Amino acid sequence: MTGFSGNAQAMSLVAFSTVATITLLLCVMTGPDRDDLDEFYTGYGSLSPMRNGLAIAGDYISAATVLGTGGVIALCGYDGIALALSTALSLMLLMFLLAEPLRNAGRFTMGDALTRRMPGRGVRITACVVTIAALMPLMLVQLAGTGQLLAFILGFSGDALKTGCIIGLGALMISYAAIGGMKGTALIQILKMVMLLGSGAVVALLILRRFDWDPGALFNTAAAQSGVGSSFLRSGVEFAGSPNPRLDMITSELTVVLGGACLPHVTMRMYTARSARQVRRSMSWAVSSVVLFVLIMTVVGFGATALIGRAVIAQADPQGNTAYLLGSRAAFGADVSTAETFLFTTVTTAIFLTLLASVAGMILACANSLAHDVFAARVQEMSTQREMTLARLSALAVGAPAIFLATLVQHRSLQPLVTLSFCLGASAIAPALVYSLFWRRYTRTGLLSTLIGGTLAVLLFMSGTNLVSGSPVSAFPDADFNWFPFTTTGLVTIPLGFAFGWLGTVVSGRRASEEQRRQYEAVEGWILAGAVRRGG
Repeated sequence: MTGFSGNAQAMSLVAFSTVATITLLLCVMTGPDRDDLDEFYTGYGSLSPMRNGLAIAGDYISAATVLGTGGVIALCGYDGIALALSTALSLMLLMFLLAEPLRNAGRFTMGDALTRRMPGRGVRITACVVTIAALMPLMLVQLAGTGQLLAFILGFSGDALKTGCIIGLGALMISYAAIGGMKGTALIQILKMVMLLGSGAVVALLILRRFDWDPGALFNTAAAQSGVGSSFLRSGVEFAGSPNPRLDMITSELTVVLGGACLPHVTMRMYTARSARQVRRSMSWAVSSVVLFVLIMTVVGFGATALIGRAVIAQADPQGNTAYLLGSRAAFGADVSTAETFLFTTVTTAIFLTLLASVAGMILACANSLAHDVFAARVQEMSTQREMTLARLSALAVGAPAIFLATLVQHRSLQPLVTLSFCLGASAIAPALVYSLFWRRYTRTGLLSTLIGGTLAVLLFMSGTNLVSGSPVSAFPDADFNWFPFTTTGLVTIPLGFAFGWLGTVVSGRRASEEQRRQYEAVEGWILAGAVRRGG
């Protein structure tokens, strides 16, 4: 039993329908009213730093973060907090290292940033393929999670209804991206962050009140209810079955720190800032929002374990994806008033909106790359009207296969897909961006080697992890081709990604490196200092 009353379920259903209608109307009202690429791709940089920062945080905090990381906190205690802090650290890394150079080098997509100094259709197509490869797994996780989440909240169990939810909501997310463009999806992200932070803060305060405002009492009660005692408050619970638990935890956190902030749907928000100063201020708001939400998730996750016990959470979902909801429900106690039912409905609606907004942002990033880097790059002078039409059709071309695949994977463990996205971000995209923005001698061959080599390395090593086979909670629990000793591939594939880039550059020869150095020096002022406003 979830403990959700019929009244809460009815209110949630009405709230979900209302939010879906209002957000679609917002997209129609704020979407580009004429064929203007800058308006569709960047919203003209019209958002204030605070609103842009909330939109960046909204893109960064996906449903996988809220449900997945919240579950790890509830089930694994200290290890979950370390994972949550890694997500915040990742955004800080983006803020201090990559945000300004990315904004200066790029215009609409990651392909723009990479071809600033290495023009060529091959680079754009490879950037598009890697963008889709990195974001598609995360889209599948959240689309498949939509059916499961609605079934959990609304109390139905039929597979046909779950599949119907995935298809219906997937169509809605495609509409957001195609109609609203960057500004429309930004408004949904802002609304989502306000609801997540507002409802989460109230629930966290209610939980702390249950423990007389003493975080120590909350942590100790959670440890007592965890089934593992004081180990819950120390490192090692999450990777207890691993041959090298400490090393496994380090590689997992390293992958999150490097991969999370480099995923294309997050980096594309850098291009919406009008100036270097604005991107700094936007990132400050984004980091503050994410840190605040990490604190909220920690309290709600520990509150769930303390109030209902780790066994109940694991029984509802072995991965703990419902822990955030169960913790929110448990904060109210046995007798739930109308006001508390309304608050719980706000929490469920915020998570529902998180699912919608996250996938819409990812579809938009993939569609932008497909239209701008692949199709528009083929034609020397494509009209803006035609490129806009292509961008909207690309949203459908990306979203439709995602919906179909999500219906196929909904009954399997989705953790490998989340890990795959972060590993690709850390092992292929992060090295490519760092080298492109800061290494003068980096060549086109080196860039292609980084993107292709890093991606193939992740796919190879990922297939051998215990997330794919060899354990009861893996994607293929009945098979066992587990040969890689770590849960995530980062410890091996991140150095490989950087090594491929270095090797490709060396193989290019001294002449190519010198040519690239001269080309880099010509745009260095643009990239590092924004000396000249980026052009087309």
